[in-house]
Amino acid sequence: MAQKKRRFEQLQAAASAPQEKRIYTNPFQEKVGERIEDFGKKFEGKGKTILYGLIALIVLAAIGYTAMKWNRNSSGVAQTALGKAIETSLAQISETPPPAGSTQKTFKTEKDRSEAAIAEFQAVVDKFGGAAAEKAKYFIAVNRLNVDRPAAITEIEALAASSSEVGKLAKFALAQTRVDDNKLDEAVSLYQELAGMDDPVVAKDTVNFELAKVYDKQGKKQEAADLYFNIAKAASEAKDGDDKPIPMGETATSAKDKLKAIDPDRAAQIVEPKPETPAGGGMPISIKPN
Repeated sequence: MAQKKRRFEQLQAAASAPQEKRIYTNPFQEKVGERIEDFGKKFEGKGKTILYGLIALIVLAAIGYTAMKWNRNSSGVAQTALGKAIETSLAQISETPPPAGSTQKTFKTEKDRSEAAIAEFQAVVDKFGGAAAEKAKYFIAVNRLNVDRPAAITEIEALAASSSEVGKLAKFALAQTRVDDNKLDEAVSLYQELAGMDDPVVAKDTVNFELAKVYDKQGKKQEAADLYFNIAKAASEAKDGDDKPIPMGETATSAKDKLKAIDPDRAAQIVEPKPETPAGGGMPISIKPN
């Protein structure tokens, strides 16, 4: 339960600059537990995974990162309205009201927060068309998971039928609801479809990590181990533009940890990169990503 909740403070979304290829990472895997890096360092940090009950929480977190980047591609009043709705969907849950004079929003329950966010996203749909309205409909659907789960899943299914960015994100969210409902074969099909796309929007390592977890639940240990190994191995060998090793990220580190439980010998083949020592020498120190 706790793991699902941590992962689901992972799906709120943001898009990159207009001319850039957009890749979204899962506010599950990128340290969602740290309040989406203090709400994405005011919407420029990492997010982690969708809350369907507890899983809806995961999706909303993942949405968080994607949403903020998306919002950069909107313009003017629509951008402002969408951004405010996203802030509401990421607001703190607390029984204690904010201090006097504070403009920070807080809600007593996930349901209260979701209902408030849905109203704001619906206003975006009603007032603006185009990309802003399409994104708002997606956020409405995933927030509705906390309010009326069957209706939310129906909305997500409809959005997932599209080949747009929203459709791909909805497909990822739909796969997570299938896992939560123990419809594992359906979840596998959805994750495999995303993994086979040239641009699944959600980072492929995130998709494959989730797919591996489903394989593990199904008892398909070899398939799960292969995916975990590939994710961690590629990350351990990654280099930057100066041909220096790049520290393994959260998803890759988690994949290696999962692999240890399935195939310790294979996990031992993955050597995490060591940081460069500063000028002046000294032995390099091995660090483990937080």
